[in-house]
Amino acid sequence: MHLTSLIVTAGVVAAAPSFSRRGAASHKPNVTNIQVGPRPYFLVDDMDEGPLKSKLESCAETPIRHAPQFSIAHRGGPLQIPEHSRQGMMAAARMGAGIIECDVAFTKDRELVCRHSQCDLHTTTNILTIPELAAKCTVPFQPATDSTPAKAKCCTSDITLAEFKSLCAKMDSSNSSATTPEEYQYGGPAWRTELYDTCGTPVAHHEYIELIESLGLQFSPELKTPQVTMPFQGNYTQEMYAQQLINDYKRHHISPSRVWPQSFLDKDIFYWIQHEPAFGKQAIYLDERTDTEEGYKAAVASLPELAEKGVKIMAPAIYALLNATEDGELVPSEYAVAAKEAGFDIITWSLERFPPLAQAAAEKDYYVQSFTSAVGKDGDMYRIVDALAQKVGVRGIFSDWPATVTYYASFFIAASFPDDFESPTLTEKRGVPTESWDELHATLSEASVKADRGEVKMQQLTSREELERMLQPDKMDPKIDEM
Repeated sequence: MHLTSLIVTAGVVAAAPSFSRRGAASHKPNVTNIQVGPRPYFLVDDMDEGPLKSKLESCAETPIRHAPQFSIAHRGGPLQIPEHSRQGMMAAARMGAGIIECDVAFTKDRELVCRHSQCDLHTTTNILTIPELAAKCTVPFQPATDSTPAKAKCCTSDITLAEFKSLCAKMDSSNSSATTPEEYQYGGPAWRTELYDTCGTPVAHHEYIELIESLGLQFSPELKTPQVTMPFQGNYTQEMYAQQLINDYKRHHISPSRVWPQSFLDKDIFYWIQHEPAFGKQAIYLDERTDTEEGYKAAVASLPELAEKGVKIMAPAIYALLNATEDGELVPSEYAVAAKEAGFDIITWSLERFPPLAQAAAEKDYYVQSFTSAVGKDGDMYRIVDALAQKVGVRGIFSDWPATVTYYASFFIAASFPDDFESPTLTEKRGVPTESWDELHATLSEASVKADRGEVKMQQLTSREELERMLQPDKMDPKIDEM
């Protein structure tokens, strides 16, 4: 939408600040001292010589900018910090992530919490070391024997929210040879660290909303597929679960323009599109159908139909978007081309989720399986990011260490996804709306629901400055706080 085509009613303009005060798209990030640490520089130093390395090197002493949408924190910063912990989310914000994820599961008392899987508490928390809670696990700890590995299964639905909050979040790991719950706690890959694994704070969904709101960032809750029979407890349905997630944002007065709900289940996406269209238009369809050859073909073939049904954003794993040529170039996959042709935005997952690239390529790791011949060292990480950004044209990248993506975005994506709070004239320089400008349009559209349609005064806005002038507090309807 161009500036010359933006038409709003007086009621819409009056309503808009009710969102911006509570964190609409115009909400300014409160973390401004972005720190990416040594990893991006390590990766750049390991790159082969060429234009991409030269550009990234030339930015080494330039202040890093916040990446409003391109850098998405996958579970916080789980490469080094316990996933879905408050500490991980704070680290992600400091690393410049514009969107921070909360995988959402429900507790025994039907409260929503941030947890990657409904039944991962035995590997991501210390629950097994607390006897009274360990006894409530779906499968209590069973020690290893000469013929069987140690095992356990503890779910959020086994315990209440209060009990969940009494746990410590830890690095996702376990020891299959353990004979005691204490021995079972650790056994993760060597390329992760336990340096920050000192009783991370688990986070309820409402606490996540309050934290991200206080940071001025954006939200991406994933409705995790239940691992218990639904309806849970006989009457808690999947639809109730999906609606409860959205209701939490409404309760906190969060603008839908800042919320990017996700699900692997198409019925969740369609539910939001139908029943919560303001949120559904930014729903992210996580596509794991590509995990098999037959599923990949079916996924590609289904894209036009999904677009017709109102899905706007597709999100397959990284490998589904890239292929390698014989000479080692990374190129868009059939899926990537088809998704763009169908009009989708694309988001992908998850960078830094795999081992060092030499190991990942040798093992044909899940995330790089389609282009192992084109990567062989850590310096190739930015070739992956660059191919996703420039050749595929992804809207954002989930990463286990957001600093890696933020560094790239700060110098390559600024023109496409600027922090227009710092650069308000970029829209005019580019001649087309910025992403944040589009979000402001969406905010105005959402506010129109509350506008008085009985007597509307149509007004043509011909410049950004005119809109900004109209949104000044002294120009607002004094009844705004009553809306």
